[in-house]
Amino acid sequence: MIQFGTKSETLERLERLVKCAIVLPQLQFTAYEWRYRQSEILDSLKQLSWSGAPLIVRSSAAWEDGPAASYAGRYDSVLDVFGESEAIQAVNRVLASYQDEDPVHHVFIQPMLPYVAISGVAFGVNPNNGGNYIVINYDDVSGATDAVTSGTTNHLKTYHYFKGSPLPAGRPLNQIVDLMDELEHIFETPRLDIEFAVDKAGQLYLFQVRPLLLNCDLASLDHQSATLKRIYDKVGQGQARQPYLYGHKTVYGVMPDWNPAEIIGIRPRPLALSLYKELVTDSIWAYQRSQYGYKNVRSFPLLIDLGGFPYIDVRVSFNSFLPKELDAELSEKLLNYYMQSLIDNPQNHDKVEFEIIFSCFTFDLDTRLEILYEHGFTKPELKQLSLCLKDLTNHIVCTENGLLQNDLSKINQLEARRSELLDSSIDKVSKIYWLLEDCKRYGTLPFAGLARGGFVAVQMLRSLVSIGILSESDYHRYMSSLETVSTQISMDYAQLDMEEFLAKYGHLRPGTYEICSLRYDEAPDQYFEFSSSREPNRVIEKPSFTLSLAQYKRIQALLIEHGLLDGNVLGLFDFFKTAIEGREYSKFVFTKSLSEAIRLFGQLAEEYGISKEEASFANIEVIKRAYESDCDIQSLLLDSVKAGRQRYEATLQLELPPLITEPSNVWFFSQPELEPNFITMNQVTSKIAFSNEDHESLRGSILFLPSADPGYDWIFSKGIAGLVTMYGGVNSHMAIRAGELSIPAVIGVGENLYNHYGNAKVLAIDCAGKNMRIIQ
Repeated sequence: MIQFGTKSETLERLERLVKCAIVLPQLQFTAYEWRYRQSEILDSLKQLSWSGAPLIVRSSAAWEDGPAASYAGRYDSVLDVFGESEAIQAVNRVLASYQDEDPVHHVFIQPMLPYVAISGVAFGVNPNNGGNYIVINYDDVSGATDAVTSGTTNHLKTYHYFKGSPLPAGRPLNQIVDLMDELEHIFETPRLDIEFAVDKAGQLYLFQVRPLLLNCDLASLDHQSATLKRIYDKVGQGQARQPYLYGHKTVYGVMPDWNPAEIIGIRPRPLALSLYKELVTDSIWAYQRSQYGYKNVRSFPLLIDLGGFPYIDVRVSFNSFLPKELDAELSEKLLNYYMQSLIDNPQNHDKVEFEIIFSCFTFDLDTRLEILYEHGFTKPELKQLSLCLKDLTNHIVCTENGLLQNDLSKINQLEARRSELLDSSIDKVSKIYWLLEDCKRYGTLPFAGLARGGFVAVQMLRSLVSIGILSESDYHRYMSSLETVSTQISMDYAQLDMEEFLAKYGHLRPGTYEICSLRYDEAPDQYFEFSSSREPNRVIEKPSFTLSLAQYKRIQALLIEHGLLDGNVLGLFDFFKTAIEGREYSKFVFTKSLSEAIRLFGQLAEEYGISKEEASFANIEVIKRAYESDCDIQSLLLDSVKAGRQRYEATLQLELPPLITEPSNVWFFSQPELEPNFITMNQVTSKIAFSNEDHESLRGSILFLPSADPGYDWIFSKGIAGLVTMYGGVNSHMAIRAGELSIPAVIGVGENLYNHYGNAKVLAIDCAGKNMRIIQ
């Protein structure tokens, strides 16, 4: 074991010990020595064999990289230094950055490493949660040795390797894994933070080692190994063929269908997870999809709980998008193509219906289908698929079959049933039970149908843009002209007093399924400013949308050509309006029942001495058990809370990728580079802010949100200039809302870019150019 010293001293001690990497030679001296022996130091520099190469002059302050604080990035280092004159300037600059005259400060000089292929930093423990992972942040594009630490690159990648993995890491990052293991034995601690680079010949270099400061406990390696082994086995089972499903394997993702990462987050608390499963992903989703003309996959749960992470079983999802009338042979072939396409293009996991699968007819369908020729599909197969999608879409858009109207009717019934339930004298358990049952039958069930109709509407509208009938501005003008609930919130916020506004919208909460997320009416001052900044008499004018005669005739001709709606253009746009507005309206209505159920659940828990925070660890199944038996409610709640808390605490220290394509991804994975969704064609340059900051900080800022949850609608009353979310798709609530208000937004940037851009002070977004830049 060796002891940490200053940055330069630690490297000097390691130079002859480390076998897995090279430590570059150095010339080290103190501030005192530089002050009184500068000429000797410069003579020594001239005598070194590497003195003709470009140099780096690096900081090594007395308290830098210490056990109490790292002071990372606080002091200057100067790259690409040539000659004596530049060396003197660089050393003086580094010493000046120390901002004191302590003579024990060090400075050291090394040769610059040429021909860099990979550079980055690595941690011996996950610094965020104490999990037993080697976490490597790296750049393999720019060729800069400080690409990660300087924050100047958009090409960041993150690799996680579980230290109890039975499988070795793959090349070339296996070198860093081996180096971390070696350093852990040398320093006798896993709490290490290193900087490294790999040159184009594949040689690994060690630039820095310092103690990793953790604000959390280390996870149990044995416990994590056992948990991940169960997940590994479960994923392995999914690679086998399953009865009643097409496709020879599956993939698990947190975004491909019903977007759990967006709605409940990737580490939801047990109550939120169990509510989402109960109300949407266990059965409701499949029942409604089959009603709209797709394959029947009822009884297959869509969401699989892997270590507390909510994963979509993509094979089940993709089966549910196959037209009901498609024959078995083509269904199998198509399903396997979809799955392989997702595996080959993981960046599309949040936009599978736009980039991978064909789930409805669009006016550019024949062009889109041509890609299948490259994958062995025949002309008769494409014709069969096209006809099935056309029949299915005609079934959805035709107003005579009453699909959308029936769903809207059910939603309206939910309003009346909820009032009756809340006014009744039945006990809280019964009220919660029936609020959730009604929410499924009259809320999420019709919402699932209207959401499907809304997706078809947006796809068809986008296809009118792609074939040149509508322009991009036409599309945005049409979307902005719609009367959605989100638009109404903005209008009502400007015109209603606080009491009236909260009576209408008070049930909303930023985390729709999260009991710890306060409702609007529980903390109005946290979300809104009902004061002098409002303009009660202001009228918000919406843009109008009209088709030209030429556009009308071209769309009519297309409808007649494809046998849709008997050429009824007005009927088509009536469908668009009903579906898109109905989707938002139905979501608004069913969340009232959900919010009331969550509120009553919190009250029930408090009656038994359980706080809302503790209640968030319970499973909603306790309500069903309490309703159908004489079990002791307090015991049910306490047992559920205890089990849920234990599982959730373990979940917090686990790492899993957003897309699991094979069992080995459980042990090690790279975060995939996602393709962000740019909304509107606008630009903005502004400071960034986060939703927990004060109201004034949000005004005129680019707001960062982890998800595109509809409960965050309050942010649009703050005068934000732009929006960035970690999760969310092009068809998510926040994407639609930003489009309506012409707010430049980047939806679903992924964890890496969210954290990268979230460190900026000033950010520029160019939606038309699909570009984000850190200005400051």
